[in-house]
Amino acid sequence: MSQTTDDAGKGLSCALCPAFGRCGGCSRLDVPYEDQLSAKEQQVAALFEGIAPADALLPILGMNDPFHYRNKVISPYAPAKGAKRKGKDAKLARADILTGMYETGTHRLIPTDTCAIENETAKKVTLAIRDIMARWSMEPYNEDTGAGFVRHAVVRVGHKSGEVLVTVVTNGEEFPASKAFCRELVRRVPEVTTIVQNVNTRQTNVILGDKERVLFGPGFILDTLCGLTFRISSQSFYQVNATQTEVLYDEAIRLANLTGVETVIDAYCGTGTIGLVAASRGAARVIGVDSVEAAIRDAANNARHNGVENAEFVAQDATAFMKELAASEERPQPLVLLMDPPRAGSTPEFLAGAAALAPERIVYISCNPATQARDVRQLVKSGYEVRAIRPVDMFPHTDHVESIVMLEREDRRGGARGGAHRARTV
Repeated sequence: MSQTTDDAGKGLSCALCPAFGRCGGCSRLDVPYEDQLSAKEQQVAALFEGIAPADALLPILGMNDPFHYRNKVISPYAPAKGAKRKGKDAKLARADILTGMYETGTHRLIPTDTCAIENETAKKVTLAIRDIMARWSMEPYNEDTGAGFVRHAVVRVGHKSGEVLVTVVTNGEEFPASKAFCRELVRRVPEVTTIVQNVNTRQTNVILGDKERVLFGPGFILDTLCGLTFRISSQSFYQVNATQTEVLYDEAIRLANLTGVETVIDAYCGTGTIGLVAASRGAARVIGVDSVEAAIRDAANNARHNGVENAEFVAQDATAFMKELAASEERPQPLVLLMDPPRAGSTPEFLAGAAALAPERIVYISCNPATQARDVRQLVKSGYEVRAIRPVDMFPHTDHVESIVMLEREDRRGGARGGAHRARTV
């Protein structure tokens, strides 16, 4: 792949993206994809050296097509430097409005009409909004002065359904000609099925405000993941790369080795996606726990929507839940623990509670293998052995890698290690 120093001397560009080296979206776009996968695999191997046997590491699962995978796109809008209106009634020009990505480490917007990792329909939506803004003199938000109307567009595209949800973040509640705006946006991008206005009048880096209203459509989209249907609204959590999410979940459930009799605890369950997959693929019972009440409501609604009756969800701190369950006389057996904590990892108290519960298997999913390795070390000291480590490339062309670790109690031999498949891509 060719790469050069850009004219301004600010960084590298490459054939796939003229903004490479300045935009903060990708860091490895200039590296061949197979080399990216090898580097991430080696990164995970180094973190688990001395914690797990060498043959526990399985090849990384990458993408067949590692481009345009981001199904959620957030685009800010800002006035171009030096853009000035000539008179109160003068029209904005398209060049007066910037939209794209922030330059690394700054709040300077780099205008981008194409992106190697963003969904192409989503990108089409963000550019259409910019053009409508210019045509109708809808001022972009100026974060220095607090003036302007349109702050961001947040676009979500259904991985399987193709439905598109557009959230327009505005600096004020009044939205003149909102119906006409919706008609024009849908005319330009017919895939759009619903449009929501989110109001954020605070001078803050937080994108979404607390108040919103539906301008067009039902206010949500539906999408299918691992054979289940999920309702996605403007503030729902949903994985950015749905293609690799299916790969991640399929592998996690395979390593869980469910036989139809196990109770599964889905810790840090969020909206219940992987727990519901487990409930439909061999778990006798699933108990999901998360501290965010809105996420638990979404999880319960997703269970009802899919007709899943063997899953229940609890709004509680995951560490407190594990400690209480470990102290209880009614521990479910046989037990499998699925855990997917935030980037900071789990807590020593949670891990101690997990070890006290003595699940037959622990399947630990992480977006930060460094904190995962730290936590796995504690579980190993508590009597567990690492049977399998599977890196998964959720975000090609970036530094990020996710990994799945499956552990079993030392008194259980065999397990998933021998049957783990070793395909690099899916």
